Amino acid sequence: MSMLKGIGASAGVAVAELVWLEKPDLSVTRREGLDPAAEKARYDSAAAQALSELDALYERACETDEATAQVFDIHRMMLDDPDFCEGVAEALEQGVNAEWAIWQTAEGLADMFRAMEGDDYMQARAADVQDVSQRLIRILKGIRDGDTRFDRPVIVAAADLLPSQTVRLDKEKVVGFVTKYGSATSHSAILARTLGIPCIVGMGEDFDQLGEGGTAAIDGTTGQVVLNPNEEELAEFQARQRAYRADQSALEGYKEREAVTSTGHKVLVVANIGGLDDIDAVTAHGGDGVGLFRSEFIYLNSADFPTEEEQFLIYKEVLERLAPRPVVVRTLDLGSDKQAPYFGIEGEENPAMGYRAIRICLKEPHIFRTQMRALLRASVYGNLNVMFPMITQLGQARKIKELLAEIQQELEAEGIPFSRAVQYGIMIETPAAAVMSDVLAREVDFFSIGTNDLTQYTMAADRMNARISDLFDPADPAVLRLMKLTAQNAHAAGIWVGICGESAANTALTNFYMDIGIDELSVSPASIPAVKRAVIESNPESPGVGG
Repeated sequence: MSMLKGIGASAGVAVAELVWLEKPDLSVTRREGLDPAAEKARYDSAAAQALSELDALYERACETDEATAQVFDIHRMMLDDPDFCEGVAEALEQGVNAEWAIWQTAEGLADMFRAMEGDDYMQARAADVQDVSQRLIRILKGIRDGDTRFDRPVIVAAADLLPSQTVRLDKEKVVGFVTKYGSATSHSAILARTLGIPCIVGMGEDFDQLGEGGTAAIDGTTGQVVLNPNEEELAEFQARQRAYRADQSALEGYKEREAVTSTGHKVLVVANIGGLDDIDAVTAHGGDGVGLFRSEFIYLNSADFPTEEEQFLIYKEVLERLAPRPVVVRTLDLGSDKQAPYFGIEGEENPAMGYRAIRICLKEPHIFRTQMRALLRASVYGNLNVMFPMITQLGQARKIKELLAEIQQELEAEGIPFSRAVQYGIMIETPAAAVMSDVLAREVDFFSIGTNDLTQYTMAADRMNARISDLFDPADPAVLRLMKLTAQNAHAAGIWVGICGESAANTALTNFYMDIGIDELSVSPASIPAVKRAVIESNPESPGVGG
């Protein structure tokens, strides 16, 4: 027996033959002194073929899940991305070959995404850039797009799996996959969860111990891999497999149920989303609404400041499609690890504590005004709530209220309708905000606790630093005490309090959240049924955690 470990990225259990996915030779050599026009023509031809292939992949993915198909829509847009296109064009003008120009540009963009510490989503976009660039290089080298067909159930092993490879996996034959690299937020992992294929990523050195293969047993929840299991181990994994399937079947019955505890406390179980592509997943999993719409992705996906009209149309569609369910939009949370070059934010020694989020909006109110005008205009189309990130001082909350009043007066003077029922809240993601929550509660309509940053700042532990990962614990008593204090102060002031950090989906903490009276839990759409069940089956009379 060989027990190995990785990151469980897609739940489920599989036992099958382990096979390696062959990877074509996409190595690139720099050649110089070439005709830029000829190389540009080669690139344009490859880009046209790549677009055709992505169209086909998009159609194929639509047969499985429209949300999955959006991955390839993103890849199609990358072919027209200004940064990518300009980078390739500049390299070609230097007389290098098209393959090298693509590789060099893609590596630069991928490195930029990987450097966005603290944002798993943006870091995972490096794989998308590589997927597109490798497709172009493969076409230029005349290598056919291979298929991944097998005549028997297999678990696929690969150094990494690109989204375009994952979507072509035959769900009937590929019962799982394991990779050396990758993260739980990569598009391949997301696709695996959508397809219902258990997967383990980021095995690192353990991956190298897989040897020539054989039979493998994998658990996509625990990240465990057993190579050539004996009879006892095989029986254990088969039992896990049966239990997982039964549990998934049972969860279906919780999608449309209200999350109400045995003591009658009703909790809204809502979703974290990044844009319009996530809305179908919210409704498909029975979400009560949206607890965190990360509006910064509108800015990150734009080459320049998005206009009021551009933002308005996005907010309007989200609100209309989810009405009458509530939608909480977090205002711009850029800075730190999430940078849009056109903002012109200078490098900082400690960006996590620097010029970011609400600090940008209050220093540059024209940015804030544009977003708030768009949000208020959209508010008449649904149930809008707005929350402001990175609050550390009472003065910030009061300044926001002053600006809001001015914007509302502007809209009234222009005869533009907006809803007076919009609720305004702040994120509690710093110890300062938690300690001052009794005072802050008198200024707002709700709190939303961002446990990722609250944990990071409370424990003084960078959540991306693997060497101190033991310190980054959202269940640490110090963090729990701040959450409990925040909830007590919110309820004392008559406002509601939610949680939108990753630990909202940690069902081991559900009892604690019910003990302190949390009113809303915002999680990834796929986690909604499990969190609803945890709330319904919780025992809120149990002793609270954290003192």
